[in-house]
Amino acid sequence: SHYSFNGTVNALTKTHIMKAKVDEQVRIFFGVGGPNRTSSFHVIGEIFDRVFRDGDLITEPSQGVQTVTVGPGSAAMVEFQVDVPGRYVLVDHALSRMEKGLAGFLDVEGEDRPKLFKVNK
Repeated sequence: SHYSFNGTVNALTKTHIMKAKVDEQVRIFFGVGGPNRTSSFHVIGEIFDRVFRDGDLITEPSQGVQTVTVGPGSAAMVEFQVDVPGRYVLVDHALSRMEKGLAGFLDVEGEDRPKLFKVNK
């Protein structure tokens, strides 16, 4: 069996890779169609500045959240600013699902910022 973001395996890793630029604010609407699995949504390398849980865009958001749990038939909206360039991987923290296709990419372009993050090559 395969899992997917956006309804198709590889939809967000090959077909529709999301893109952003350093210092941009990223907003992701994340929903779980179900019918009976919960997802723990996380972007590797980021902390969500704001999380609006359960499809609630009115109540004050949670802040500084790493992973948001989204139940079947529910949704969340997350916002974060990308500070350094690179590929950020969107996952469900039931990481065995990633091996079955449940992943997405956010490619961030911009100048390296070694004072914030340095890749050892």
